[in-house]
Amino acid sequence: MTRQLAFLISSTFLLSAPVSAQDARQEAEAAIRAIVSNQAISWNAGNAAEFCQSAAPDISAFNTSGADMSGKTRFCQRQQQILASIFKGTTKKQVVRRLRFITDDVVIVDIDNEIHGLTTTPSGAPVTGDGVSKTLLMEVFVKRDGHWLMEAFHNVDVAAPK
Repeated sequence: MTRQLAFLISSTFLLSAPVSAQDARQEAEAAIRAIVSNQAISWNAGNAAEFCQSAAPDISAFNTSGADMSGKTRFCQRQQQILASIFKGTTKKQVVRRLRFITDDVVIVDIDNEIHGLTTTPSGAPVTGDGVSKTLLMEVFVKRDGHWLMEAFHNVDVAAPK
């Protein structure tokens, strides 16, 4: 009887482990999607500090012009600058195209990004007739001390159709 009970307990634990791992991934995915959503909300409010909240101290960041904005201080200063000037009053729409777990603590997020309300872009990329700039944004998140931090931010313009 003791062996049967031990087997039953062991089997139950082993069968429930994958569900727990799957639940953890679903929770992580929800948390990252919330960060991406909050970026758009913060941008639309013109709140650069909130937009930068998830940036890691040593974030690797490049904008559509190819400018290096690495380091949280520099990254946040640039966001403040553009939200107070060329992107002031614009709205951002971000749609997660793909979210890929490299490990349980490292996730790459590919985002279809649109900025509405523009007449020009800093990179000189085309703006649609209705004032929309489209980019492909890649963000890499790493979980540190229970929090997801954006360790990389790489934004590229979508090429105009030929």
